[in-house]
Amino acid sequence: MKTKLQQELNSYLDSKSKFTPYYKSMKQIVSSTLFDDQLQEILHILEKEDNNSAKSFKLYLDTVIINMQSKIAKYKPSVYFEGEKVKDIENQGYVIPFYSDEADETYVLLGICKKDDQS
Repeated sequence: MKTKLQQELNSYLDSKSKFTPYYKSMKQIVSSTLFDDQLQEILHILEKEDNNSAKSFKLYLDTVIINMQSKIAKYKPSVYFEGEKVKDIENQGYVIPFYSDEADETYVLLGICKKDDQS
């Protein structure tokens, strides 16, 4: 997982244009292809179990992500990276590493994985 996350960060640093806004109206939060794919996989699994739990998960996740800018100080440095530029959001048993691009005032959602998957 660490390697995939590092590849996404490198891809962002090399070509920022490849990353899409998490919400179309919010250009300061962008997501990687890895994040998008992993989120869809999680939602698909949750939908199989219970459609309402998938909707609830996504709604709560959206709320956390939308509000991440105002709570940036509360997030710990990522377990997947060295340094302070990548932090982790923990949400409902998942970890979302994100990169803080201060120069562009952008936050990059690199991936989403189970909390116990730190390899």
